[in-house]
Amino acid sequence: MDQFPANEADDGIAPGIGPEAPLAIACTNTALRRATRRLGQLYDDAISPLGLKATQFGLLVAINQLSEQDRGPTLNAVATHQLVQISALTHALRPLVRDGLVALHPDLEDRRSKRATLTPAGRSLMQQAVSRWADANGRIETTLGPTVAANLRALADLISSERFLAAYYDGLRLKP
Repeated sequence: MDQFPANEADDGIAPGIGPEAPLAIACTNTALRRATRRLGQLYDDAISPLGLKATQFGLLVAINQLSEQDRGPTLNAVATHQLVQISALTHALRPLVRDGLVALHPDLEDRRSKRATLTPAGRSLMQQAVSRWADANGRIETTLGPTVAANLRALADLISSERFLAAYYDGLRLKP
């Protein structure tokens, strides 16, 4: 839902929509989704010459960060870290597994769980993508300015936090 210009006569209702179906003028979800799509496109453009999408790069990095001594994280740990459902994660991992960048193994402690590890090809591609990613990130930081960029990251971290979720469900305002 896009923002419509507000005026005193519309009482916050979009043009062509009657009072029986009020439409909020400011939709935080829409604004953030549009912003993340724009940023995603910029990061996608930066790493696309390597055959990766930003979401795939994010998965490679998450698997790498969550790994301990060549023991990859469980898929549940990756899904929790990325704030996605396990079904969405397994769908997103398919091309990475198919292309030999990620390997899935049964968890030795819990055979019902799987663990993900980067293959040598996956680690190499992730390292190649880091410099392209850093360049795009630096350009975004320059464009927004360091203070706005830092505030944006802090706000995004807050919104993705358990503290925010708890306050939302409790109907409370977050305290700094």
